[in-house]
Amino acid sequence: MKEKFDSLRISGEERIGAAKTIAELQDVKASLLGKQGALTDILKEIPKADPSVRPEMGRMANELKDVFTRLVDARAEEIRLAASAISADFDLTVPGLPPLEGGLHPITQMCYDLNDTFRSMGFEIFQESDITSELYAFDNLNFAPDHPARESMDTYWLAGHDAGRGPERLALRPHLTGASVRYLQTHKPPFRFVYPGRVYRNETTDARHERAFFQYEALVVDREFPFSAGKVMIKSILSKVFGRDVPVKMRVAFFPFVEPGYEIDMGCLVCGGTGCSVCKHVGWIEIMPGGTPHPNVLRAANLDPAEFTGFYVNIGLDRLVMMRYGVDDVRLFHSGDLRFLRQFN
Repeated sequence: MKEKFDSLRISGEERIGAAKTIAELQDVKASLLGKQGALTDILKEIPKADPSVRPEMGRMANELKDVFTRLVDARAEEIRLAASAISADFDLTVPGLPPLEGGLHPITQMCYDLNDTFRSMGFEIFQESDITSELYAFDNLNFAPDHPARESMDTYWLAGHDAGRGPERLALRPHLTGASVRYLQTHKPPFRFVYPGRVYRNETTDARHERAFFQYEALVVDREFPFSAGKVMIKSILSKVFGRDVPVKMRVAFFPFVEPGYEIDMGCLVCGGTGCSVCKHVGWIEIMPGGTPHPNVLRAANLDPAEFTGFYVNIGLDRLVMMRYGVDDVRLFHSGDLRFLRQFN
């Protein structure tokens, strides 16, 4: 029996030393110490041996098991060290490759800058799901029942949830304003908050339009808030974002959810007001609609329009970023082209 232990020890040491990889070493270990291993086969013979030699056989088996375990662990460490060793022809004087650096997407950076600006004026940041219902997207915002924006040519209705009316009919949010009503319903006045997020419209893409784009809504609702204070707020925001005074003009416009309503235009910073494809050669670009919340919108939020008024703007975030960097095609920001995005790191 001693000869059998000695023979197994010699062959085991040779096989462990010859293993070149961790996988090979594990196979050798299993063949020696596993359930079907050579040492296990010897251990199965001990009960059949003469009782006088059984203790000695058990002692030799345990010693051999300890030897194999130490040899396997030592060989594993040797293999790992060899794998991490520097090659003989490796030149330590050659400059290494610089690590890849990431950065915020320019639209994300603009959103963060606006968040900081509004927080400094006491606004809360509000966010909600990209999925909304007809109740919040249109009904609560004073849209007429036959308004074209409710049709699938404008709004992405969700398959399986596009039947019925009101809260049962679900869509990707076509604007942020409906969720603002939800905020008014679940908080106590006065209100001063902003709501950034992505919206979805079923429209043809071009240099100024995308199907999925970003908006940034701001809403103040209070018992007294003069309309003139809203314009001052807009100019302050744009000056903060662009680091200089920005020409702004307001023109009358109609939106179902505001009364009175207006469009805010800013001087085109891509062409400096001389005219280009972005501003349609007029020197001005539309960046946000706004106005005083319509009485029906306030009623939907359980507020008395005789008691409360406010000021609302919805900033076209993508267009604002175009103005900041002088980019003439909004599709570039959504292309995922790293050659374009690296310019902003």
